[in-house]
Formats: sequence, C-alpha cells, structure tokens
Amino acid sequence: MGSRCLLLLAALALWSCGVCTSVARAAEAGDLTRWNEIRPLIFGAAEIENGEGIIALDAPTRAEDAAVVPISIVALAPQSPDRFIAKVSLVIDENPAPLVAVFHLTPLNGSATLSTRVRVNDYTNIRAIAQMSDGKLVMVSRYMKAAGGCSAPASKDQQAALARLGKMKMIPPERVMSGQPSVFHLLISHPNNSGLQFDQMSRNYIPAHYIKLIQITFDGQPVLTVEPNISISEDPSFHFAWVTDHSGTFEVKAVDSRDTVFTGSFPVTVAPGS
Repeated sequence: MGSRCLLLLAALALWSCGVCTSVARAAEAGDLTRWNEIRPLIFGAAEIENGEGIIALDAPTRAEDAAVVPISIVALAPQSPDRFIAKVSLVIDENPAPLVAVFHLTPLNGSATLSTRVRVNDYTNIRAIAQMSDGKLVMVSRYMKAAGGCSAPASKDQQAALARLGKMKMIPPERVMSGQPSVFHLLISHPNNSGLQFDQMSRNYIPAHYIKLIQITFDGQPVLTVEPNISISEDPSFHFAWVTDHSGTFEVKAVDSRDTVFTGSFPVTVAPGS
C-alpha cells in the first residue's frame, strides 16, 4: 500500500470519527452513497465486475459482538500459475477506516480462501474485491447489521495486553498433506486499539495502536502479506492456505503503527507418506 493510499485512508478515518461514536444508522442494503465515496479513493476509475463464481463472502447477517466479527473470503477455484487471485481487499463501507485489510497472495497458496475477525461500526455493506492475475477486479458483497464495534472497549486489561504484545502462535492442521492446500491459523497478541475507544479510568481516548503489516514466508518463499488497519479486531487472527511437499519453517514478521517489529518462526512437518 503506497503512502498516497495511506494518506487517503487517514483522511477517511478523520472524516468518519463522528460516525464511529454515533447511534447506528439503519442504512439500506442497496444504499451505495458511502461506497461511491470511497471506491475511487481505493480503486480509482478501475472497472469492478461481479465476482460471483470466483469468490464468496461468509459473514453473519447480524453480529453477536460488533468488535469481534468473523469474516471469511472464500475462493471458489484453486490458485494456479495460469489463473490466480493476486490480491484481496476487504472493505466495510461504514467503518471509519473502510479498507479493513489488503491480502497479497501467490499461486503457491493453493487456495485464496482467507478468514479474519473484524470490527463493524454500523449497519453496512461488507465487500471483498479480488484482483486476478490478469489485473481484472471482481467483487462480492453482503449486508450486515452491527453497531459500535470501533469504539467498543477492549476485552482485556491494557497492561496485561501490552505485557503479551507481539506474541505469536501458528496453529497447523492435524495433518499437513503433501502437495495439497493446508489451512494454517496465525494469531498475534496485540490490542489493536482503534483510537476511538474510551478509557474509563483516565477519561481519555486510548491512542490508536495497531498492526499495520504482516509478512509470512516459508523457507524464503512469499506466502502471504497482509496490510491491516484499525478495523481488525484485537489479537489479530488470520487463517490462510499453503501448499508444500516438504517440511520447512514459516517466518512471520509483523509491524505495528509505532514501528515495533515482532517476529516468529514456526516449523511445519509434512507427515511421511502423506
């Protein structure tokens, strides 16, 4: 993500602060007002086609907890060298930082299916926009009812959260099958403060402090790069796929908004005869 895009997102966040602390709007699912405002800031004048049959978006219709909403972007075709999803942008129209995350993938993922947990601030359309290997953009969307996720208080004590800052866990599947996509789960301990949460003790807003970059490699090969922002829930969580025919090691580098760097190494064993 270039500096120009970051500046645009910062401007959008400032413009929307009033929205994040207001009563949830009962926006209509077909209302494109907000999307028409943010689309050119993210995608310029590029044409975006219907993505049905290429990707799908799995999300609850009504969020149980607007601060921790599970979202899955489901790829409906495998990644191949000839045709693959190179990038996925997750957008929540009514969030103060609507471009929730950008995911960069390769054919070696095997599958472009991704999952994470997000904050949802208002009744909104949620969109997944995939950029194909030929540059074409395709989109799917769905409507969700939720309110207040961006300003919801953290579930953990701030001091306790900071004590575990940057701790990582990589959860593999029970069996890594050689030559087939295996789904791995990365967890990073981080408060991912939105800057819109209120500290009842100090009577001040908690400053924004969030993971802004994640880079994952496997034995030196790029696996997944994520550019997230404040719309990702605390303790960022990501499921992703990877194909390997040999045992090796994931290396993870995460950078937060204070430019603190966190790293982790996670060996992966391919079962004999798999």
